[in-house]
Amino acid sequence: MPPVYVKGGMWTNVEDEILKAAIAKYGLNQWSRVSSLLTRKNAKQCKLRWNEWLDPRIKKLDWSPDEDKQLLNLAKLRPNQWTSIAMFLKRTANQCIERYQELLTGHLGDGEGEGAFLVGNVESGEAKGTSAFSGLNLNPESKPARPDLEVMDEDEKEMISEARARLANTQGKKAKRKARERVLEESRRVAELLRRRDLKQVGIDAKLRPKKTFKEQMDYNADIAFERRPEKGPFDTSEEVQLNEREKVLFDRNTQVKGTFNQE
Repeated sequence: MPPVYVKGGMWTNVEDEILKAAIAKYGLNQWSRVSSLLTRKNAKQCKLRWNEWLDPRIKKLDWSPDEDKQLLNLAKLRPNQWTSIAMFLKRTANQCIERYQELLTGHLGDGEGEGAFLVGNVESGEAKGTSAFSGLNLNPESKPARPDLEVMDEDEKEMISEARARLANTQGKKAKRKARERVLEESRRVAELLRRRDLKQVGIDAKLRPKKTFKEQMDYNADIAFERRPEKGPFDTSEEVQLNEREKVLFDRNTQVKGTFNQE
């Protein structure tokens, strides 16, 4: 029977950094895609880790007397609504619950509350311990990451390399296809220009034919859009047409030799 791996446990600094980079790319809604970069964690644990520890809006400082007073008042006004209380205090629900329990223990006990450790900073968490059960961490998402090992595991190296490869790929399938089509179009255009140049050197004039999307599409370079030719009148204008043609030929000949001048 193959071994069964249970996802969870203490978080490492490597996993925290990968989680931050994945959230920066995928956002705060695609937790399944974020957790696919972490082999030892699932989507729910990634979301809890962000909401309980990595979110920059969370306070990790010591509790002040004003915050303790505000916590007691909110607990009286909103009993068991720790998520709402945490939003007011800009802390997590677990921090509020643990601090409230400490305040109750220090108030009811005989001098036990004077040496109570403050919840929310790293030193108090290490001195206090993870939980009441020895060696068992019941809420690793709200605890600091364990120290790095001197030699990184092979699993962590493989996880880092895979995450780096996936996060470096900033373009999606559609963007890649569009870029590939642009490269093909550019190569096709260059090949057509080279072909026309070779034909022109031989003496064959190959003109570019505009590509028509439909059969009766108008060529705006050759035709005049919305042209209405006047009807023939009762008088003969053939001499005027011939005169205009001769003047046009003469004008073209002069402009090819002398050029044109700007007339302002």
